Amino acid sequence: QVQLVESGGGLVQAGGSLRLSCSASGFVFDDYAIGWFRQAPGKDRDGVSCISDDGDSTTYYPDSLRGRFTISRDNAKNTVYLQMDNLKPEDTAVYYCAADIISSYGSSCPVVPGFASWGQGTQVTVSS
Repeated sequence: QVQLVESGGGLVQAGGSLRLSCSASGFVFDDYAIGWFRQAPGKDRDGVSCISDDGDSTTYYPDSLRGRFTISRDNAKNTVYLQMDNLKPEDTAVYYCAADIISSYGSSCPVVPGFASWGQGTQVTVSS
């Protein structure tokens, strides 16, 4: 079955860095975009980044995170990474990776949450 497993979260001071990993199985990884989302307590789940399936591995970031977060993928390892630099306390959240393997749009960004399969999440806490 489809499985997405996030890892790499933890506690870091403001200004520090973390690299999250999303390991996938149960589907043809190369064929699908993978998105990262986050959810802070009491807030909605927001998109953080996305990387498409195409040969260029097109990436997407919201303007507010561009320059601090970098997404990449290693298709040989069925893994997507999210490098997070210059972390801020407002980055504190549970981070999830997701893939849309249901709709006909699953190869492209953004990943549509309503169609997505999700990992269990990894907690990122940034102290001030």
